[in-house]
Amino acid sequence: MSTAVITGANRGIGLALSQQLAAKGWDIIAICRSDSEEIEQIADMVISGIDITQPDHIQQVKKVLGDTQIDLLINNAGLLQNETLGEIDYDSIRQQFEINTLAPLQVTEALIDNMIEGSKIANITSRMGSIADNDSGGRYGYRASKAAFNAIGKSLAEDLKVRGIAVAQLHPGWVQTRMVDFSGLLTAEESAAGLIERIEELTLGNTGGFWHSNGDVLPW
Repeated sequence: MSTAVITGANRGIGLALSQQLAAKGWDIIAICRSDSEEIEQIADMVISGIDITQPDHIQQVKKVLGDTQIDLLINNAGLLQNETLGEIDYDSIRQQFEINTLAPLQVTEALIDNMIEGSKIANITSRMGSIADNDSGGRYGYRASKAAFNAIGKSLAEDLKVRGIAVAQLHPGWVQTRMVDFSGLLTAEESAAGLIERIEELTLGNTGGFWHSNGDVLPW
């Protein structure tokens, strides 16, 4: 039996990923700020009340997991805010960097010793973190924090090759979640299905790539 640890697993894309992986026979360890009835129904373990920007909370997760083997880590938790030039909230930008960039790195570093050769890390990022693809501006904090997350994911891929651990940066698509007021083009279930396909295709041969959930390679 394989075990997946998923952050932000109580709703949206994280919940859909949990449900679909569980249906494929994975054991699910869900990490979230708030519990939900839906995640309780399918997860083998729910670690709730966790703010992944807080080092002591991450250490709490590490302690609960002990020496549990992790075959797949999905860094999914994230925050989207909007800033308009001339009215930029720099505290909002800092918060997005804490959640979108630093927190997943801290989670990964804390749990990496639970991973073995053949384990995988899927970082749920955004094409809005692509510098080459930016033709509309705005979203300063989200774009910058996701671009930085992409850089971190690429470094992790290089650093973890020697340990046999593959890493992917994955854009879920424009998904109908609370983050975008449910205005997206894809359902969370459709996005999760594509993300899982990309995870299944991930190897040391293509580690470090940046993909859309539909399989398209995205520009940095």
